[in-house]
Amino acid sequence: MSDSALMLLNKPETSLQSETSGPLIEDVNNLYDKIASRAFEIFEGNGRLFGLDTADWIQAEAEFLHPLHIAVTESPEAVTVRADVPGFKEEDLKIEVEPRRVTITGKRETKKESSDKKTIYCETCADQIMRVVDLPAAVDTKNTKTMVKDGVLELDLPKAEPDKHDGPEPKAA
Repeated sequence: MSDSALMLLNKPETSLQSETSGPLIEDVNNLYDKIASRAFEIFEGNGRLFGLDTADWIQAEAEFLHPLHIAVTESPEAVTVRADVPGFKEEDLKIEVEPRRVTITGKRETKKESSDKKTIYCETCADQIMRVVDLPAAVDTKNTKTMVKDGVLELDLPKAEPDKHDGPEPKAA
C-alpha cells in the first residue's frame, strides 16, 4: 500500500505548522484543512479506491479555489500585474507586495437562498482565490497602485531603484 493511500485512510486532523504564524499562514492552513477534508470525502465517495489521490486532491482544490488568470508585463519603469477577479470587489481582496513577489488572496461572501424546489443540477464558482506571482524585477513596495474595474485587478508596481555603490570600483588585476 502506498504512503499516499495510507494517508488518505486516516482523515487529516492537523494543519501545516509554522513558527511564524501570521494571518496569511492561518488562511492557508484553514484552506489546506478544507481541501484535505474534501479530498478525503471524495476518496470515500469513490469507494476508497487507491491510486486516485492526486485526482481527488485536484478536484477538491478546484471546488475551493477560483482559478486566477494572470498577465505580467514589464516596462523600463514598472511591472504591471493584471488578474481576472470576476465577482470580487476591492474590499474582498488582500494584496501583499514584496520586492520580487506579489500574493493575491481574496474571499467573497455569497448569500445562500433556500427554495422549495429540488435542485437537479447546479454549477457554482469558488468563493476564494489565492495566487503567488514571482516578479521579473524588484519593485518599490511603498508606491504601488491598485485598481479593480470590471472584474480585473490591476497592480502598477514601479521598479525599485538599483542599489548605488559609493565606494571605489574594483579593478581587474
